[in-house]
Amino acid sequence: MTNLAATLQHVSLPPTTLHPLASRHVAVIGAGASGLVAARELRREGHRVVVFEQGDQVGGTWVYTPKIESDPLGVDPRRTVVQSSLYQSLRTNLPREVMGFRDFPFVPRKDDKERDSRRFPGHREVLMYLEDFASEFGIVELVRLETEVMFVGMVDGGKWQVRSKKRDGICLDEIYDAVVVCNGHYTEPRVADDIPGNYFLDFPCAVISELDKLQVVILIGSAASAADISRELAGVAKEVHVASRSVGDGATGKRPDYDNLWLHSMIKSVHEDSSVVFKDGSAVLADVILHCTGYKYHFPFLETNGIVMVDDNCVGPLYKHVFPPALAPWLSFIGLPWKVVPFPLFEFQSKWIAGLLSNRLALPHKEQMMEDVEAFYSILESSGIPKRYTHNMADYQFEYDDWLAEASGSPGSEIWRKEMYNEAWKNKRVRPETYRDDWEDDHLVLQAYEDFKQILK
Repeated sequence: MTNLAATLQHVSLPPTTLHPLASRHVAVIGAGASGLVAARELRREGHRVVVFEQGDQVGGTWVYTPKIESDPLGVDPRRTVVQSSLYQSLRTNLPREVMGFRDFPFVPRKDDKERDSRRFPGHREVLMYLEDFASEFGIVELVRLETEVMFVGMVDGGKWQVRSKKRDGICLDEIYDAVVVCNGHYTEPRVADDIPGNYFLDFPCAVISELDKLQVVILIGSAASAADISRELAGVAKEVHVASRSVGDGATGKRPDYDNLWLHSMIKSVHEDSSVVFKDGSAVLADVILHCTGYKYHFPFLETNGIVMVDDNCVGPLYKHVFPPALAPWLSFIGLPWKVVPFPLFEFQSKWIAGLLSNRLALPHKEQMMEDVEAFYSILESSGIPKRYTHNMADYQFEYDDWLAEASGSPGSEIWRKEMYNEAWKNKRVRPETYRDDWEDDHLVLQAYEDFKQILK
């Protein structure tokens, strides 16, 4: 067990309260995967739910659009914002069996020729799965489409004011008992803006479809999207140079099996003549810089009088990445953790929130929750983990899921799901080019489908 996982044992769960069960009026902000499963769990618990969705359909970040923002770097606050961060060629980097909600398996729909039956499907298949989920559980009727939330704030009596605006300009103010924030974190770009050189942020940017064989491209980043996009660009651009903060000594240089793809250390400086110098001493003349550097948590509508803040991409203080202790359980966040299997984690968080709002479950005292938060932050600091990695659960996501399951009175993560996740990542390291189509865990697939048979009866 990691030190961070150990914090899940820091505060014992309180006994179930004896308060009468209650039905709350709950606003859910966002109709992506987290908002949809939150709405289902809240309604299952007996709450009255309204889901606010700025777009014209459910699905959140899985709704692909070819549109690009007027400022690709996202620096201009007046820019036209595109809610989806998908690239057209994206396929999942997790097998579908692992991805799905626990009681709504993500199985191929082979009876529909429009569906993608691959084990690692494209983004459209994930969207269609979420649409199926929303239809199956009657969530669509709870969603107000084309409705942007402009303001969420506390009012007298512990209630919450939610001000929303329809696309036709009509505004509405309403009062809710609780607010669940599910607006995702793939809209506000995180730019590598700490690189010396007056010309860095003015350097030309582009999208993949605009690049051609004559261009030399520098791509900043080393996570999943950077790996996928760099390989795709190698088939489009003249040269592709990947700049990474995490590259190890001796790992730089031309990539195997490619004639035009190089890995470098991070950029040292950018100059007026379009030369880019890397910390490993190499330099290139570049045409375009692509930022695959992730996104920021962003809640422009939320006013908590300073109780909840975003500092270096850490949202806090939050008990178990969900509740600000001073406002719990009336304000909650779903989907902040990253480097996780997202949909089941959203589901576990949603069950916990729904049970707490109905009084079926209870939280520790506010002081205990703050002690837990401070202990967690202390471990991060003593381990040398940067604050911006506060919500990175790569090393303990399943311990977290199982803690939530116990807290909400639900079964924990299936053994096959944990093993399949680990096998998928091992396979990705061994077969980075082909892992989506070549694997060796069919025995785990069989175990998954044995479970699915019980659900799909």
